[in-house]
Parts: sequence; structure tokens; C-alpha cells
Amino acid sequence: MAKAIRMHQTGGPEVLRWEEIEVGRPASGEVRLRQTAIGLNFIDTYHRSGLYPTENLPIVLGMEGAGVVEEVGVDVDVVAVGDRVAYAGGPIGSYAEQRLIPADRLVPLPDSIEDGTAAAMMLKGLTTQYLVRHCYPVKPGDTILVHAAAGGVGLLLCQWAKHLGATVIGTVGTPEKAALAAAHGCDHPILYSTEPVVQRVRDLTSGGVPVVYDSVGQATFDDSLDCLQPRGLMVTFGQSSGPVDPLPVHQLTARGSLYLTRPTLATYCASRDALLANAAELFEVVSTGAVKIEVHQTYALSEAEQAHRDLEGRRTTGSTVLLP
Repeated sequence: MAKAIRMHQTGGPEVLRWEEIEVGRPASGEVRLRQTAIGLNFIDTYHRSGLYPTENLPIVLGMEGAGVVEEVGVDVDVVAVGDRVAYAGGPIGSYAEQRLIPADRLVPLPDSIEDGTAAAMMLKGLTTQYLVRHCYPVKPGDTILVHAAAGGVGLLLCQWAKHLGATVIGTVGTPEKAALAAAHGCDHPILYSTEPVVQRVRDLTSGGVPVVYDSVGQATFDDSLDCLQPRGLMVTFGQSSGPVDPLPVHQLTARGSLYLTRPTLATYCASRDALLANAAELFEVVSTGAVKIEVHQTYALSEAEQAHRDLEGRRTTGSTVLLP
């Protein structure tokens, strides 16, 4: 038997339970993975609260992890027993000491990437990769806006965009987070609690930015649209402050023929070829030091309830890892 964090009903962090589970043998196309590190992400809180509906309960939470392949099912030829691997984006179930997972969702880890780093970087790093390389390909000379610039994805976005030659404006909640963002490539941190974000962005640019990366959602959405230049792109990829209200599409016209997208990692890594290619880009920028993965918090997996409280209470920065 293995132990895992399961929930039997949706709700607050108190619904998370540390329980024994039966893992079983891998079916065709699956592997049994012994997990060494697990990533904590805001999407986990959305699944827990019911904002993002999941399968039938009870269910093990979690979308990201790293570990060692212990057993493979038939028809598995992309990984082998003993391989160090990592994954992100599902299927759900990473908050466990062991789990079953489709082999084609696993990415072999290079020796240069440690397990804890991998668990901290896969979901946030692959998200950052599709944001700056596919949603809006950031190029030298761009000035972009990143909300929650001191958060897990925010710190990676600032670094990667800076590596690509952009000037980065970022919003943060405290002076400490402003200093953290600035140390990771954010040229112009804005304290949203004391500074008018739209006016500051307008002052720093000639007519607004071509793209806004917004993981905050409801609290920042309207201001994000107002920060865009005509024909700019609004990328809303999270909702830590709550879901965005329905938007009358004519508002995009009124603000300058804007574009709006709500992307997901599952779409951008739908095929194994895309997953491996995107992961290879991520591993390259991390291995060369262009993007640094910093684990600022670790918790025992059994302490997932407290980890969720700290994440939702904005008491975390950078990446957080749960250790089985």
C-alpha cells in the first residue's frame, strides 16, 4: 500500500486527507511511478474547491511530479524501469507516493535536472514555454506585462522573456516581491496596491503593450485589457483571484480590436512530439542558466493542507515542492 492525499468532497484545504491507497499493476501503455517530488500549483486548489470539476470522488489531487519508473505495462517502449522521469498537466493524481500514469506523458530527465527541480518546473515551465514561444512569440524589443510577477510562473516568465530580449513590466503585491521580481528579469515592478497599474504601464510605453500575461483573473482582467495597445493580445491563463465575469465581445472592439485567448497546457502539449519538443526547450534554458528554477518552499506531502493554505494566502513565492 502507498499513501496519498485524497479528497472525498470539494471544499477548502480541510477536505484534504492523508490516506492509504491501492496502486495496482500498470495496464497496457502505463507505468507505475515511485514519486520523489511533487509540484504544487494553483490548479490544484481549483480542483479541490470544485471550480474545475474533476472525475468521480474520492480523487487524488495533483498535476505534476518527478520520480523513478518501477514497473512498465505491455506496449511501453518510451521509458524503461529505472528511468528518471517527470510529467505535468495530467492525468490528475500526483499527490501520492506511487501512482500509475500513461507512459507517453512522461519525459525522461537529463542528468543536469534534479528531481526536486523537475517537480517544481514542469507545469510552470511548460506553461511559460507555450506562453512566450507559441501564444505570443516574444521577440527582442517587445515590452510585455506580467501579472503576479513574483509567483511561480511569473518568475519564469520574467526570466524567459528577458532572455528573449524583451522589456518586462510586472505587477506584485509587496516591496519584497517587487525586489524578487526585479532580481529575476522584471525591469519595472509595479506595486498594484499603491500604484495605478494602467497609468504606470501607459507611462512606460507608447500606447500600451502588445501582450499581457494574466494568471490572476477577476481582479486584474479589466485593467489588463486597458494596458494593451491596439490589436494587442490578452492571455488569461489562471484565476487566482476568482473566475473572470462574462465579457461582451464588443468591448474588445472598443478597446482597439483586441485579441483574447484562454490557453491550456493540454492543448499545447497534446501530442508526444509536442511535449518532448517543448520540454527540450525548457530543459535547455534551465540547463544553461538562462532561467533559474528556485524552490522557495518545501512541505511533506502529508502537509498538503497547509501548503494549500499558504499558496492561497499569497504567502509563497517562486515554486513549492511536496516531498513524499
